[in-house]
Amino acid sequence: MLEKRRGRQVPELTARVVAAAFPKGTLAVWLRDALGEVFSDELFAEAFPADGRPAISPGALAAVSVLQYADNLSDRQAAEAVRARMDWKYLLGLELTDPGFDHSVLSDFRARLAEHGLEEKIFEAVLEAAAARGLLRPRGRQRTDSTKVLADVRLLNRMEFVGEVLRTALEALAAAHPSWLEEVLAGQEERWLRRYGERIDSWHGDLPGADREQWLRQVGEDGFFLLEKIEDAKAPAWLPLIPALAALRRCWDEQYLRDEHGVQAREGAQLPPGAQRMASPHDPQARYGVKRGQGWVGYTLHVTETCEADAPRLITDVATGTAADGDDSAALPGIHQRLERRGLLPAEHLLDSGYVTAANLVEAAGTRGVVLIGPARPITAAAADGRFTHEDFRIDDQARTAVCPGGQTSISWVPAHSARGVPVIQVRFAAAGCRACPLRQRCTTADNPQWGRTLTLRHPRQRAALQQRRHEQDTPAWRHRYRPRAGIEATIHQLTSRTGLRRSRYHGLQRTHLGHCLAAAAVNLIRIHAWEHGIPPDPTRRTHLSRLLGKCA
Repeated sequence: MLEKRRGRQVPELTARVVAAAFPKGTLAVWLRDALGEVFSDELFAEAFPADGRPAISPGALAAVSVLQYADNLSDRQAAEAVRARMDWKYLLGLELTDPGFDHSVLSDFRARLAEHGLEEKIFEAVLEAAAARGLLRPRGRQRTDSTKVLADVRLLNRMEFVGEVLRTALEALAAAHPSWLEEVLAGQEERWLRRYGERIDSWHGDLPGADREQWLRQVGEDGFFLLEKIEDAKAPAWLPLIPALAALRRCWDEQYLRDEHGVQAREGAQLPPGAQRMASPHDPQARYGVKRGQGWVGYTLHVTETCEADAPRLITDVATGTAADGDDSAALPGIHQRLERRGLLPAEHLLDSGYVTAANLVEAAGTRGVVLIGPARPITAAAADGRFTHEDFRIDDQARTAVCPGGQTSISWVPAHSARGVPVIQVRFAAAGCRACPLRQRCTTADNPQWGRTLTLRHPRQRAALQQRRHEQDTPAWRHRYRPRAGIEATIHQLTSRTGLRRSRYHGLQRTHLGHCLAAAAVNLIRIHAWEHGIPPDPTRRTHLSRLLGKCA
């Protein structure tokens, strides 16, 4: 049951002491005085029962959670701040002698938000407060970029990984059904304890078990032994529902093969792609991703913010995906959908080339009326090798034909789908004409013995949008229009440096996204506070060399 909080006044002594100690105020004092109860208890009512013992006000916990990210505090430090900091007591309407609450309350509060799908409630409450003050305008200009977020796990090599997955499953069984596990391992206790009694990464030097192949095979056999016992009809039916055991089953399906020759570790092409494999038993949703040659285990964060000259730059959307989601363009439709639901859809959206695809250019403009301002990826591979590109072919969509640079006319025009499921058109040329063509070495490399060369095209509207963007992005006017996009880097830096967002504090995609929403809400409040107090953003840093040579240029 919710504790009643609405209308609670700041105690007189707390108000007098805070006014004397902070004559210019603080973020917490301003939040109380200027914005009032931004986080009302009613926002979180569905996460709390209607009866029972009164709970600590969820609105108060929301305010504490946002300030916690604003100052990059742990749960213990945030609870200590409620006990010790006068301005926090002022925000919450507490007496100076109030002891506050235990730090575990914050974790329980986040768990309730995640359980009931309320991860974005706090973030959206700040956006509504900003809109009420005239600081957010629909159909303006916004920009988006992405950054990596490291999972709160250690990167394990393969020997450590499979051993730790099995150890974690055994640990969960020992806690959930100790008598059953004791019966299953009867007579083998010493061997299993020696292998899995401690964390696998706690060993120094070589892992026990002779060489890599022998260790992987032995751990694989132990894992299959345990899985057989769990899936036996005599075992409790609820055992496979334990998350650590579900992770064990998935990991063994990915990592091992078992046939008449016994158990062997999968190698090379037998393994699923790295982006699809589980990377840690402690955060099963974290994935290994690579971007610009850098690899990490964790998640990807997409940040969208306003970029108007006469208003503060406020974050309007945060999207969290796994590190395996390396294609930024796939996140854009969801970003636009959420912005439209909040009434904050921009007229112009500044993006880097990772988001700009033919499908997104057409869909954003045609369905939502959003103009994407970002460079399309150039056709570099073919041009660098001196080969022909799509623009060298004469395409007639009405006649459904194409004429190659050698003068050959296509013989087939077939709708199809690319490897990513994108609708395309496959144009095929006669094999006889392609074999005799003197320009064969410069032509497309897609070859079929039956049909000859094949040209894969996007649909007309997408192809036209992509060609138009490639032509206009080289003009000075377009580059000037695109220049403000670079400012999003400062926001990502503020998120990672001030709120500690570079590494997730929690395990799992849902709770990691909750952390991102809290961090974005904190940055928005910091920026609204600075805007209303006339504090300008820090200027862009320049190196001594750039300043020196800039004068001479």
